Amino acid sequence: MPSQRRRRVSAGVGVALLLLAACSERPASDPGIQVSTSGAQQHAAAVSQATSAVDGSRRTALVNAVQMVSPAVVSVSVTSRQRVAPRSAWDMFFIPQGAERTVQSFGTGILIRPDGLILTNQHVVAGAQSINVTLSDGRSLTGKVLGEDPLTDIAVIKVEGTNLPVAHLGRSTDLMIGEWVVALGNPYVYMLGNSAPTVTVGVVSATGRNILPSSDQPGLYLDMIQTDAAINPGNSGGPLVNALGEVVGINSSIFTSSGGSIGLGFAIPIERAVRIADEIVRTGSVRRAWTGLEVAGPQQAGDWRSAGGVRIASVSPGGPAARAGLKPGDVLVSANGTPLHNYLDWEAVKLDLHVGDALDVNVESGGRESEHKLVTGDLPTATAPKVTVLRDLQLVTVTPAVQAERGLRVSQGALIFRISDEVSRATGLQAGDVLIGINSLRVRDADQVADALKALPPGQPFRLTYARGNYYDSVILTF
Repeated sequence: MPSQRRRRVSAGVGVALLLLAACSERPASDPGIQVSTSGAQQHAAAVSQATSAVDGSRRTALVNAVQMVSPAVVSVSVTSRQRVAPRSAWDMFFIPQGAERTVQSFGTGILIRPDGLILTNQHVVAGAQSINVTLSDGRSLTGKVLGEDPLTDIAVIKVEGTNLPVAHLGRSTDLMIGEWVVALGNPYVYMLGNSAPTVTVGVVSATGRNILPSSDQPGLYLDMIQTDAAINPGNSGGPLVNALGEVVGINSSIFTSSGGSIGLGFAIPIERAVRIADEIVRTGSVRRAWTGLEVAGPQQAGDWRSAGGVRIASVSPGGPAARAGLKPGDVLVSANGTPLHNYLDWEAVKLDLHVGDALDVNVESGGRESEHKLVTGDLPTATAPKVTVLRDLQLVTVTPAVQAERGLRVSQGALIFRISDEVSRATGLQAGDVLIGINSLRVRDADQVADALKALPPGQPFRLTYARGNYYDSVILTF
C-alpha cells in the first residue's frame, strides 16, 4: 500500500504540471474556468488553515532551543603576538632571531552571567594582547581574560555590562546516544556579514571519548561528548545545546583531514567547564588534585586486556598513593566505579578531581584484588616554596615529589614554575624547564640560582643551561 500511495502522488504531481502548461497556452479569447466567490473564500480559508498547520510543524523543539540560547552566544576576536618560525633554509637568513608578528584569531563564547562573564576555550585566548567581544545584537565590548587553564582548555573572559542575556546550563551526565543536539558558533566570523551565530544540528554520536593527545597539544580532551553537528574553525568555545535549550558542552575540537567539519566534533562536558570557571573566578587559577602516582603511558595502552587494568609505573614517596598502600607494579582496575582500560581513562578520572577528594580504587596485585581509599592532595609544585629571579621568573626546587609530579628526567635543579610572556620571549625559556647550570656552576636548588645571579656583575653575559623534556640546551643572557 505505501508504494501505491507514492505512485498516485507522483501521478498527481505530473498532472498538475501538465495542467499548468496547458493553461499557459490557452487562447486570450478563452474565458477559462469561472470560480464562484464562495469557492474562493473556502479556498482562502483552507490555505490559511494549512499555513497555520505548517507554521506549527516548523516550530520544533530545536527551533525553540536555538532561540533560547542564541542571544547569549558571542564572537571573540583576539589579537596576539606570535614568534615567526623559519619554514625554509632561506628564512634563516632573512627572519631575525626572535622575530614576532601580530596575529588576529577568532572564536566563540557563551555568556553565563548577566554581568558579562563569558565561558570559552583556552586556545581561543592563548597569548591574547587584546580581546574584542561582539554580542549577538551587534554591540562590541572590550574583554579581558580572568583566567585560563590549558590542561582542560577552558578560559573565562569578562566584559563590562548589566542584564546581558545568559544561557541556561544543563548537564551532560544524562545524554543519550542519538539524541538531537545543536552547535552554535561563529565560523569565519565577520566574513558572514553579521554577528548572529551559525546553527548546525546533529546527534550525540558518543560520550566518554578520550582523545589521544598530540605532541604539541597542551590540553587533555578526556571524557568528551562526540557529535556530528558541524563544527568549523571559529566555533571553538561555542555551546553544544540539547533540545531543551540547555548548554551541555563547550565545543572545542574536531577530527579533520581538510580543515573543516567531517562529522567528528567534540565538546567538553559542561560540568567540567563550570567547575574550572568557578575556580578561576574565585581564585584566579585552578587548584589541581595530586594522586602521587604515575601509570604506564601510551606505549602500554593496549596491555589492559592481558593486565586487566592500568599498571602503576611509579609512586611518589610520602604521597597520597603511598599513604593508601599502593606500589609500583600494582594494576588499577577501576576508580570510583569507572573501569580503567588505559592511561587516558585514569587521566580522565584525575581531571575532574578536587583537592581533598576521596578516590576508591580497586587494585590487582599478585593475583588478588583489593580496595583502597586514596585521598588527593595539592600538587608538590603548588605547595613548594617559590623563588623569584629575573623579575618575572618563579622557581621551585626539584624534589623527588616534584620530579614524580612533572615526570622529570633530572633529579636536581630549579623548575620554572611560572614565567611571564615578556621574559619567555626575551629568553626563550618556558614554564616546565629545569635550570641545571649557570656558567660552570651545577645548580642544585632554586635558592642557588638566586644567589648565583645576584653575584654576577651587572651587564656581564652568562650561560644558563636547562633541561626541557628529553634534551638539554643553553642560552646566553645579560642583565
